[in-house]
Amino acid sequence: MKVPARSDRVCFPPPGYVTVYEFSLRAGLRFPPSSELIDILTICGVCLSQFFYRVMSIVIGMIVLFKDRGVVLSSECLSRMGRLFSDAQGRISFRSKWLDIRTRDPSKGWISKFFYVQNDWNLQEKWGKLKELSIPLHIEAEDLLRILKLPDLDALYYEVHYLSRYIDEEYLFKVRLTTQAGRSQAQMLKKSLVEAQETIKQYEKNQLILEAEYKRLQSVLFEKEAQQLPSTVIKEFKKSYAFKIIIEDHIQEALNHIYDVEVKALEAECTEDGFIRGFMKGVRAVHRKTGVKIEGLTPSQASGDASSDSGSEELESELKHAFALEEDEDDIEIL
Repeated sequence: MKVPARSDRVCFPPPGYVTVYEFSLRAGLRFPPSSELIDILTICGVCLSQFFYRVMSIVIGMIVLFKDRGVVLSSECLSRMGRLFSDAQGRISFRSKWLDIRTRDPSKGWISKFFYVQNDWNLQEKWGKLKELSIPLHIEAEDLLRILKLPDLDALYYEVHYLSRYIDEEYLFKVRLTTQAGRSQAQMLKKSLVEAQETIKQYEKNQLILEAEYKRLQSVLFEKEAQQLPSTVIKEFKKSYAFKIIIEDHIQEALNHIYDVEVKALEAECTEDGFIRGFMKGVRAVHRKTGVKIEGLTPSQASGDASSDSGSEELESELKHAFALEEDEDDIEIL
């Protein structure tokens, strides 16, 4: 037996295996399968997993019913008692126009409960298209009564109406479809399947626990890295191109500050000094032209010696004195 993975599909078992639904065990399927069941599957061209619970329980029940009366269920007798048909998905069921066969599987979620069994009986492994059994014209209801050794049709109706009792372990053991009453191979397979499913659930639970622990450890690691982040980031940042750009920007800002504050101040001072020197040159020109004596003007200033010019306060006083000449003097024309 092999437990399928989540990605495995019912209609595509692994090579060398056949798919078996769990409900097939409740429907009376036992391993090895009976020769009658193998013949019916082969003639119809389908596999075990294509049988619904209803058709599986009916076929197994009829096999046991016939065996209990010492005869073998043939495909002709089965087709005389009812008709096999397929739905759009390829699953097989059973319908009878004249026999009231009561079967019902109360289980839910059966479609996901399947497993694989090694194919030692040359069964068809993949799903196939149903080849319908032809209705035998040579078999009538009276022939069935004779084959089953039943007195009348009422007896036949009764047997098929309660056909589900023939898939009980007692009857399966009686006709030797199982080796031990109460502990058949199918029950052992079912027990193994349940244990395998429990193992899978426990594995998934452990996996969730491990994933939660992994996330917790990741969170702790991130916190540790965050505590060591500043020094590491600074070291790496100093090596980066962005750090060089920032340093260059700071240097440029410092150069701009030096130019704005110191160089421009020096330019203003030079401009002011040049204006004063030029004005003094004009005063000297006036003095030479007119001969007017300007008080406070030293001989060196009058002769144009720039090295001995007075300071800004002295020059301001001299200029004010020059403009204070008597108003009644003639205008001086400066050539």
